[in-house]
This record gives sequence, structure tokens and C-alpha cells, in this order.
Amino acid sequence: MNKGKIFVVGFGPGDREHITNRAVVALQQSECIIGYKTYVELIEHLVTTKSIVSTGMTEEVSRAQDAVKKAEAGQIVSVISSGDSGVYGMAGLVYEVLIEKGWTEKEGIEIEIVPGISAINSCASLLGAPVMHDSCTISLSDHLTPWTVIEKRIEAAAMADFVIALYNPKSGRRTRQIVEAQNILLKYRSPETPVGLVKSAYRENQNVVLTTLDEMLEHDIGMLTTVIIGNSSTFFYDNKIITPRGYQRKYTLGEEKQSLKPHQRLKKEAEPWALNQETGEAETGYEQIDRKKQEVSSLDLAIKALSLVSKSEIEPPQLVQQTIEDIFEFAVSPGVANKFITPKQMSVLAETIGETGTMEYTPDHRFLLKVPTDQPESIVKKLEQNDLLVMPVGDVLNLKACDFCYGEKAESIPYAEEISSKLGGLKLPKELHIGFNGCGMACYRAVFDDIGIVYRKKKFDLFIGAKPVGRTAHAAQPVAEGIEPDQLLPLLTKLIEEYKQNAHPNERLFKYFKRVKRIQYFNYQDMSSKIEVEPAPCGD
Repeated sequence: MNKGKIFVVGFGPGDREHITNRAVVALQQSECIIGYKTYVELIEHLVTTKSIVSTGMTEEVSRAQDAVKKAEAGQIVSVISSGDSGVYGMAGLVYEVLIEKGWTEKEGIEIEIVPGISAINSCASLLGAPVMHDSCTISLSDHLTPWTVIEKRIEAAAMADFVIALYNPKSGRRTRQIVEAQNILLKYRSPETPVGLVKSAYRENQNVVLTTLDEMLEHDIGMLTTVIIGNSSTFFYDNKIITPRGYQRKYTLGEEKQSLKPHQRLKKEAEPWALNQETGEAETGYEQIDRKKQEVSSLDLAIKALSLVSKSEIEPPQLVQQTIEDIFEFAVSPGVANKFITPKQMSVLAETIGETGTMEYTPDHRFLLKVPTDQPESIVKKLEQNDLLVMPVGDVLNLKACDFCYGEKAESIPYAEEISSKLGGLKLPKELHIGFNGCGMACYRAVFDDIGIVYRKKKFDLFIGAKPVGRTAHAAQPVAEGIEPDQLLPLLTKLIEEYKQNAHPNERLFKYFKRVKRIQYFNYQDMSSKIEVEPAPCGD
């Protein structure tokens, strides 16, 4: 089998004039394009393949996994990111998935990272020249990074007088972060500091606003906005934001004849503010930030700054490093049929969570636990010793059974437990729920799960393809009645295996059934509401 290849393509702002030729070639060479649906729409006119997989927000991991799977099967795949794929893009995730599989550059599939114009660059070009000196990018999204870490980074950048580009500044649910960022910046920057707000740079709905640090929250800021904040020397000029490069110290701008010839401009006497290579010192008074000369090392200064930020003493010689914490995320229940949990089991769960973990009760009659640990095996062993069922979470198969009338209708419990044992936790394109009811009353609403199973007259009825949530939610399609008990598990196994092999990443079972029109020997019937419902607005 030929080795496949993955292009990780950064396509810049999204318009044709600002995407590189190499990116276009990579897209046109690809047999499959994988990306966030909004980004797919921006480049769809550039691709020739008909195999396009578009998924929603927060599905980055599944996109990377699907790309690796297809490339390992011999396909040429492009995973797309707006801006540059190596700046808050897909490049790192693709490598992480490969590393987990033991990939090496010599033996594994080929990877090519295709660079693109990042948002800080495209947005800066619309503002003038705000990023002409030392700068940094900070994402305000705390989905993957603790907010306390983001706070420290904003404070450090503000103290050091960096030009700052804020990515992911605000969303429908994350509205407070941009407010907190402004509060931190105002401790170190003038309220009149120039700020540029650029939404959808070089796209159809492009919007550019010039404002100040003090007034920036009076304007519309969303997920598609990049916020560029000037340093202490940044200024407005003729509807532009300009950050000086520093040339006025060695050049007389506006003068036809310069006072220093080119070969003189890099001499020590022309750069009195530069670091002395012999003494390791630099003359003060040239910087915009006032500070007193201190006879201390650079490391001591850094430690002191961190102590001020963290409001606690940090002893040298510690290095600044944000540790990567291992979080064990899993689900727990007292059993497939059992809905009662004992005081001892609750105590064990509390001990497992400790002071830093969390526990959440879900609508699926399970507890969702997140525990910082590097020893997940010991946690599983401890919980199972206390008769708790430990299950994986994420895009896996879950079985949700009724309580069988508190055990009075227990005849079908062994079948439910067998399905859970054989299929529970199976990795799938999207989380899949099997609802299991022990009698024809179906009071636990099995017919509103992805797959519904109802035990009736010593046989089973099967339902497929419910849409369980949303304003257009509907019950599953009844596809079979009177299935013999020994035929149920083999049938489910074949059905789920077909879905696993052929569904797109993040494609729920009802969407897959609707798209392919047939699963095993069951033909699709439209069970959706025939009343037209206005789509729910989702903001940016």
C-alpha cells in the first residue's frame, strides 16, 4: 500500500489573494479536505476533490484523528486552518495524534506544514503598522489553558511593554475574559493607548475599528475579532495605528541627508542604549518605561516580577515553566440496572476526587469525574473494588438502561449487561447512546436515544436514529419487532461497526442514517417534524 500524506494547510485570512500558491497546490492535490465548517466554506471553490469532511467547533481532535486514519489508508489529506496552521491551528494536534501512535518521520506517513498569514499580520496590515516592535499573541480562550496562567501572561506582556494581539477574545459564553484583560492592561498602559479591533480581515464582513484601551469594550468584540493593543510608544496618525521601530534614534526622519552614514549606524556610540557585550550592562533612560537601575541579575529580575504577579515569594533558582497536568476524565455508575449508590461508594468517590478534582451528575445516570493524576489504573482498581462501574467518556458508546422497576422486571437485565460489557466504551465518530427498556412501557424513553431497545413479550423491538436534542428533536424510527434474544447482540455489533467505519467525524447516527439511507437491511424513513422551525441563532 502506498503511504499517504497529510498537508496541514494555513490558508490565511480566507480570500484568494492572500492564500499562498503552495496552499492552493496542496488543496488541489488532496483526495480529502478536513476542516471546521466555516473554514471549509471559505476555500471550497479552490478544491477539486468531492471528499470534504466539515465538522463543528471543539472537534479539532476528531479532525486530526480522521486525517491520520485516512492518510494511513493511503490517501492524500489536507487539514485546514485559517491564518497559520502552526499558530493556534491544527499542526500541533496532528503531530500529537501521530506521536500517540508511535509515528516517526522516517517510517511514518509524510507530513507537510503549509504556512499561512496569521491573524496578527493580516489584521495589522489593515490598521497601519502597529506591530513594528516586539510583540506577542495571547489567546483568551480558557477551554484548554487555565485562566490563572492566561492572567499571568497578560500581566507579564503588559509589564514588558509588548504590542499584544489578543486571539479568541470573546464568545457567547466567554464574556468576562476580555474585561479582565483590559483591567490588567490598564495597570501598566495609558487609557489612551491605541487599540485596533479587526473582525473577519479580508473577508466579506470585514470591520475595522480604531479605539483606545479605555474605550475598546464599547465596541462589538466576538470570536472573529482580533484585538491589537499598542505599546507605550504607539500612536494614531491619519486613521492609522503606528508603532515606531526606533529609527528616529539613528535616523533623522524627513531629512534627505542622514547625519550618520550606513556604516556608522551600528557603532556603539550610535547605540548608547544597547547591551554592552563585555559588562552585560546597558545605559538607562532611553526606554519608555521608567525604572531604576538595579545591581541584580536578569534571573533575579525575572523572579521578582513573577513574585509580584503571583503575590507570593518565589525562591531562586527556579525556572519559569507551566507544568502539563494529567487529567483523568471518566464516568462512574453503580451499575447498568442499579440506580442506588451507597454512602461508602460516595465516600470513595469523594476520596478519589480530592481537593482538585470535580464530579458532575449527568442526565445519563452517571457521574462524570475529572481527576488530576498520573496513576489512572489505581483509581479504576479502587472504584471497581467498591462495585462501581467505570466507563470511558467522549465519542464512545454508552448504554443507558432503565431501573427494571427496581428489579421487579429483571428478566432482560442480563442482555443489557452483556451489551454494556461487549460494546460499552467502543470508540465511535460521535458519542452514541443505546437506551434499554425492560418492558413495553418504555418509560426511560429508549426511543429517544440513538438506538432504542425495548424488551417485550420475551423478544426485542429495535429503534434507530432519534434526534435527541434541539427544537426539531424526534423519536427514533422503529425498524424491527420481535428480535430473538440471541440475535440482538450480533445485529447491534454489525450495525455499530458499519456506522464506525463509514460515518464522518462528529456525525451523529441519525445524520448518518439520513445520509446513507440504509443501515444493514433497514431503510431510512424521515421521522422529523413536518412543521418548519426557524434555525436557532448561534452567534458568531
